[in-house]
Amino acid sequence: MDTARETLRCSFDQFATLYDRARPKYPEQLFDDLFALGNLRLGARVLEIGCGTGQASRPLAQRGCRLVCVELGERLSEVARRNLAAFPQAEVITASFDTWEPSAVGFDMVFAASAWHWLNPSKRYGNAARLLKPGGNLALVTGSHAFPKGFDPFFTEIQGRYDAIGEGPGKWPPPLPEEIPDERQAIEESGLFADVRVRRYLWTVDYTADSYVDLLSTYSDHIAMDQSKRDVLYAEIRRRISARPSGLIRKDYQSILHVARLRH
Repeated sequence: MDTARETLRCSFDQFATLYDRARPKYPEQLFDDLFALGNLRLGARVLEIGCGTGQASRPLAQRGCRLVCVELGERLSEVARRNLAAFPQAEVITASFDTWEPSAVGFDMVFAASAWHWLNPSKRYGNAARLLKPGGNLALVTGSHAFPKGFDPFFTEIQGRYDAIGEGPGKWPPPLPEEIPDERQAIEESGLFADVRVRRYLWTVDYTADSYVDLLSTYSDHIAMDQSKRDVLYAEIRRRISARPSGLIRKDYQSILHVARLRH
């Protein structure tokens, strides 16, 4: 993994408490579908890769999984352990999944929520496959920002400030949620998994100026931004949101769930 990518991958750890407070939770329906599609039962052994502070771990533990979470960041791991303290069947291990060697294999599911893209692309499918029991499932959640028809105009308005500081996305507006590709092809091309099933979820969260700046401060691209650029950007964000009668913006999210069975 190149140095710049490794720096970004590790950047979340320094803001673990903020990350825990600011990042949105996943829809409950996603976990209901995960259990149905993955044929999980009470007591299923699930390995979660890159659990962060446990946004997706807690719903798994609440549904009775015997959960092993592998998290790269020491501070993130500490917060995750606190968040999972009520679930003795949940364990958090501080390690890089790319090099981690488990004491036991044969998991019912290997699961990664918004973390798969940080793993070594030449090894991640093989590493996941070797940890699964025969007939076990790989489950991936991808996606994040969504811009459906009628999305909040704030996000178009603020693009001018991103462009002015040289941090614009290059193309605006982004594709519609239904145009965002899933990972089916990549999963199938690994040759290790079959029967890929995909579900999509859209939801919204309202933010004040403070809570939206907190959220942005947990994204790797904003963490890596020069402080002077962040100051200009965040000041404009605060000004625009505070000027609204409601003092709020509405942000759309999309998550894409993939569940694939290990080939025999």
